[in-house]
Amino acid sequence: MATHDSPNINETLLQKILESVDGLKKDQELLASKFDLYQAQNNEELKKLQEKLDPATHTSKTTIITSKENEIQPKAGPVPSISSTGEPIYSDRVILTTYPDQFGIKPISLKWGELEPITRGPIVASRHPKSIKIRNAIGAYGGSYCVYRALAVAMRALDPNHQPDFKNTEPSVKIGPHPQWGSPDKIVSLDPFGHLTTTCFANQISQGIDIRPTIAITKAHMKLAEIENRVKEGKLNVDGKVVLDGGELNVVKAAVEPVWFLPGVAARFGIDEGLLRRALFEDTGGMYPELITRPDLKVFLPPIGGLSVYIFGNPKNVSDPSKKLTVRVHDECNGSDVFGSDICTCRPYLIFGMEECVKEAQNGGSGVIVYFRKEGRALGEVTKYLVYNARKRSAEGDTADNYFLRTENVAGVKDMRFQALMPDVLHWLGITKIDRMMSMSNMKYEAIVGSGIAIHERVPIPDELIPSDSRVEIDAKIADGYFSGGRVPSKEDLSKVKGREWDDIQH
Repeated sequence: MATHDSPNINETLLQKILESVDGLKKDQELLASKFDLYQAQNNEELKKLQEKLDPATHTSKTTIITSKENEIQPKAGPVPSISSTGEPIYSDRVILTTYPDQFGIKPISLKWGELEPITRGPIVASRHPKSIKIRNAIGAYGGSYCVYRALAVAMRALDPNHQPDFKNTEPSVKIGPHPQWGSPDKIVSLDPFGHLTTTCFANQISQGIDIRPTIAITKAHMKLAEIENRVKEGKLNVDGKVVLDGGELNVVKAAVEPVWFLPGVAARFGIDEGLLRRALFEDTGGMYPELITRPDLKVFLPPIGGLSVYIFGNPKNVSDPSKKLTVRVHDECNGSDVFGSDICTCRPYLIFGMEECVKEAQNGGSGVIVYFRKEGRALGEVTKYLVYNARKRSAEGDTADNYFLRTENVAGVKDMRFQALMPDVLHWLGITKIDRMMSMSNMKYEAIVGSGIAIHERVPIPDELIPSDSRVEIDAKIADGYFSGGRVPSKEDLSKVKGREWDDIQH
């Protein structure tokens, strides 16, 4: 935990650095503006001259410079600013980072926690020519997909200055506004107005400012073999509204990209904002220098996966405290959720949660599934498979008493999901209480209740839905604090719970 009775060393050091270069910056800013004007005039003349002399060998190179100092970096190789077609993609000047109060830099006002969107202001992360000097957020739109966008630009498949046509892309149902949107403490990891961008900030978009939605809401039908079987067995009724003929489910779904308010995120984890910024900078390979050089920018769009929301029943019921609500918060497990691996309970519990959400909706309430992209407890799928190997190759076998130890040996930590940010999406939906929580996780329970949302009932996965090989996982988690409603296994009990050996698998 951070100590708050002493000065923040990171921020103090950063402030001293900024003060020490303030005079130099002002001189360099004036030089930079003159340099740009001079370079723009001369580059065009040079290009014409080169084309006249030898069009076939004409190339354009970019010198790597920062906004802080306009020096040619002798150790940096030339960076092409044109494509193979010979047409320029970027300007010749590479801006590696920016600084507060720099010449021409004037971020659009952003007041996190304001309930009125116009007062709050749009989130602008784009480096589009009309946006780069007024951007008020670090990072890039698209979450983890921003890298693919860069690839598309480099391949000339996408115009870097493309302005999206948002006609008819508005949400299919109305979500919010809810009182929680106006609380800077309730929502710190997503933009509550992310789905209203094209309407709330239409004026700025029409002026050419590149503002993108970070939330999209649509309607869909869902087909799941397990649900269809439940209908055939007569255990789930076709009502024509939630469950359609053949067992299809009628749902509203939303996709949410992460938008972090850094002071709020730091507060959730009990650390200093300066330390959070330093860690994000260092452990992404220095990907975002403005985390260090722009302490005035408080919003960060991290390059990570987001989340999906599935609503069963009338969306208006979700925030209505007089209506019953069933919820499952699920963290991604590709191996089980999609491909049916039986080493864990993820898919069976997810399907069970969906079925209970459907039943709640049919009874006049509603159900919500929140699906987070946190593969392998946010350790990643490669790490997860390495752990699987370590478990199955253990001399004493894959036993429940060593379940978490195998993960810690490989990853150094047993879980990196850190559920403190998880309740934000529930507050975005306007949820104030959950009648039935389809989760055994003590971490999720504590995070949700700690955020001010009451949970009336916790529902564990039925024993008959637990695959035999996943008994190792579920028993280890129950012993570690998961809710089960029954007896908690002892250390001796766990040592006797053993998973399938590789020799048992027929090839």
